Order: sequence, then structure tokens, then C-alpha cells
Amino acid sequence: MAQQNQLDRAKFCCSVCLDLLKDPVTIPCGHSYCMNCIQSYWDTEDEKKTHSCPQCRQSFTPRPVLVKNTMFADLLEEMKKTGLQAAPADLYYAGPEDVACDVCTGRKLRAVKSCLVCMTSYCEKHLQLHFELFEKHKLVEPSEKLQENICSRHDEVMKMFCRTDQQCICYLCPVDEHKGHDTVSAAAERTERQRELEGSRHNIQQRIQNREEDVKLLQQEVEAINGSADKAVEHSEKIFTQLIRLMEERRSDVKQQVRFQQETEVSRVKELQEKLEQEITELKRKDAELKKLSHTEDHTQFLHNYPSLSVLSESTHSSSINIRPLKYFEDVTAAVSEVRDKLQDVLRETWTNISLTVTEVDVLLSNPQPENMTRAGFLRYSREITLDPNTATTQLLLSEGNRKVTYIRQQQSYCSHPDRFTYYYQVLSRESLTGRCYWEVEWRGGVEVAVAYKNISRAGNVSGFGRNDESWSLNCHNNSYKFWYNNVQTPVSGPRSSRVGVYLDHSAGILSFYSVSETMTLLHRVQTTFTQPLYAGVWFCQTNSTAEFSKVK
Repeated sequence: MAQQNQLDRAKFCCSVCLDLLKDPVTIPCGHSYCMNCIQSYWDTEDEKKTHSCPQCRQSFTPRPVLVKNTMFADLLEEMKKTGLQAAPADLYYAGPEDVACDVCTGRKLRAVKSCLVCMTSYCEKHLQLHFELFEKHKLVEPSEKLQENICSRHDEVMKMFCRTDQQCICYLCPVDEHKGHDTVSAAAERTERQRELEGSRHNIQQRIQNREEDVKLLQQEVEAINGSADKAVEHSEKIFTQLIRLMEERRSDVKQQVRFQQETEVSRVKELQEKLEQEITELKRKDAELKKLSHTEDHTQFLHNYPSLSVLSESTHSSSINIRPLKYFEDVTAAVSEVRDKLQDVLRETWTNISLTVTEVDVLLSNPQPENMTRAGFLRYSREITLDPNTATTQLLLSEGNRKVTYIRQQQSYCSHPDRFTYYYQVLSRESLTGRCYWEVEWRGGVEVAVAYKNISRAGNVSGFGRNDESWSLNCHNNSYKFWYNNVQTPVSGPRSSRVGVYLDHSAGILSFYSVSETMTLLHRVQTTFTQPLYAGVWFCQTNSTAEFSKVK
């Protein structure tokens, strides 16, 4: 009951004088005050031409006309008769996170303002008294750091600023330790710094505006990319569907033609087979009659029947059947295989153009710089590389799904192919490389890790990786590295490792080689302009050397 009574008192106390309301008035925001308290408070604000609520700070222009709240007054009178007395409410006492009033004695009330002249914080009640005595003092929001405004040497308020030492000082400091320094009033320095601050804010706001415009542009770019990608996928699906339908039609045509020819040939053979079987039956019957005649004992009967039985009709078919080798439809299979091979070549070459076109689609942001990337960052662009047997010199043995190659002296049974290297022990990848790619090569012996254009020469001295302007090569041999391009050798320093990482940013013209162990160390970087898709390659300069394109994840 006592706690409820205390809450009731809090509801009917003036927040200015902290006493029970006297002549209560309610201002437009809904808060109630003693008429004298709010009038005195607003008198101090007359110069500002605007008046505010001491609690919620809502402003009113012009000054509201105050009218006594008779219902509130009658209610207070009735409550006073029942024993309600004025007492400060707990809601106004300073808590652990509040700034306490410096004037209050005993339990301190919460400060609502701090005076930079008096260096004192005031509650609502004592602030009113301060208004009456020092109307022109500078008031700010309550602060616990007022003591920082006092000079520790002279115990005076620091109202000046030393530009030489860039610190606040009091008016006595220029006499001794700041003598001869460039000093100004704190207000003047604040004005200057405020101007700089506004300039900084203007720059920040301008940057915010620019970045917001960039965000809008990027959002438009995202929408454009998504729209274009959706259209490309839709059209590609239609085209591939048409291609699939065309292939299905061609497959059906070949199947129908083969089956039709099969039925025709089988029917012809069966027809001949039936005729031969009929002839065999007739010959067996004739043979039985002749056998019977040969057993006739009557010479006259024998001679009488012989002329009619001995006559053998001529066969309507060849005396022998020429059976061709079993290659009836092998030519069809060969023709279809030829179509498949040509289609694969076309798709492979066309896919290079498609892949290059897709990877050249770029947004407005810059490409990531290799020097800022970790190995995990490089692995985002990892490519699985397989080697093309049609390019391998005949002394190179491919294994591990064409990811590993070994230089041996034994000739391999490769078929003749125009893409095969014939002079140096080299091999290129199947995959063309565009956009951003990363791969790693585990090597042993003497190996050169390279990239090259597809049209690099396949024969002669100029066909070696790095010995022309169509390839770039890192020589890994004898505990050292050398870089080759256009037949020019460049020494390379760096930790020796059995694993080399290669990073390619085709559109940016960046090619980097790394020594890969527990860490990645840059060995050599090329900055140029690539005019064609590249292919990964290796060149062997020592027998029994191996190179394996790792499956990086």
C-alpha cells in the first residue's frame, strides 16, 4: 500500500519543483505543471521565440495560453484530504547510468542539464534556480566529464586553445608553459574546426550519395545480368532442344534406313534360300528315282525309262554363293562415327568461343588482385586439367585419366594427328583456358610448366614452350627456376617445391607462377595482353620425369 501511495504522489508532482501540483495547468503536449513553474520556465525561453515542454522537449510557437485545469485541481484537493503529501518520486532519483545533480544533498536527483560556466550539473528543481540567477550561462546535456574542462595546473576553466600544442588551455597558461604559442579562444577554434567538420561531413555525404548511386548502378547491373542470363539460357535451351530434336530425327532416319535395308536384304536372301531348298528337294526326288532305276533287273524296262529320268534340268542359280565379309553395315557405323567426331570438334571449338564470351561478361567492380589472394582464394578459380593425347610427343606416356604424363624412351602407339608435337617432348591440355583459372602441377625430374596458344608450331626449334611469342614457360630443374618467353630466359628466385601453382586472369592479361607448399610464394608474374584462349602444357627435358595436374578443391 505504501508503494502504491508513492506512485500516486509521483503522478501528481510537478517535474519542475518536484512538489504537488499547485494551480495545475496542462500544456498542449499533455504534461501538467504548476502554473507558476511553467510560466517561469517559459519566461527564460522568451528570447528564443519558442517554448518547450521541460519533459518531452516538444516546442510550441507561439507561447501557449495557460488555463487552470479545474478537474485536476479538484482531484488534488480531494486527494490532499485523504492524506496525499508531496514527496520526490523515485523516478527522479539518479540511477547508476544517470548524471547526478551536484547541488542536491542526501540522495541526489537526476541531472537534466550541465552548465559549462559553473561546471555543475543540475536537476529540474535546482536548474530553475540557476535559470533565475544565471540566464546567459551555457547549458548542455548532462555530462560526467565536466572536470575535464578544468585546467589541472591552474584550476581554471579551459576556454582557450593552443594551436601550437593542439590542446585546450586556460587563460593563465599562455603566461608560462604556453608562452609565445599560437593561442585563440576555444570558441574561435571550435568555429574553425566546425567549418572543417562541416566540410568533412559534406565530403562524406557526397561519398554516401556517390556510393548510393553506385549501389543503384550495381543493382541495375545485377538486374541486367540476370535478365540477359535468363534470356541466354532460354534461347540456348531452345537451340539445344532443336539440336537434340534434329539429332533424334537423324538417329531415327538412320535407324529406319538400316532396318529397311536389313529387311530388304534379309528378304532377298530368304527368297534365294527358299528356291535353293526347293531345288534341293527336286534333286533329292530325282536322285531317288535314279536310284530306283539303277536297281531295276529288267534290261528292257531300264532302257525304256532311262531317257526320261536321266535328263537333269539346268539350275536357275549360280553353282556357288559368294559370301562377302561380315561388314554389311560397318560403313554406316563409320559414317556416323565420322559425324560424331566432326561434331565434337565443332562443339569443342565453338565451346571455346562460348566460354570466352561468357567469361568476358564483367560487372563494374574491378577484378581481384592476385597479391591480395590466399590459396583458398585461388582455389575458387581451380580448373581440372586433362591432357590431349593427340598433342603428346610419342615418347610421352599418359595415365591417371590423362592427368599424369611421364617421359619415357619407349615409343607409344599414338595415331597420326596434325596437332602432335614432333620435335620437343611436349603435350597440351584438352581444355581451353579463358577468364580466371587456377591449377597446380606436381612435378619430378626436369619439367617446364607452360601455357600456349593452340596454333603454336608443332615441329622445329620454334615449337618449344617459351621459345616463341605464342607460349610462356617456367623451367623447374636442378633446384632452380627459369622463365622463358619469346626465346628469352629470365632467372627466377624462390623456394623450391615439387608443386607449382599457375593463376591466369585472361581478360586482365595476368599470368602468375607460384611455389606451393605450406604457403604460396610468387615466383614470376606476367602482365600482357592475351589474344587467344590458352592451353596448359608441360615440356620434359629429362627422361623419367613426370608431371601430374592435381585435382585441387
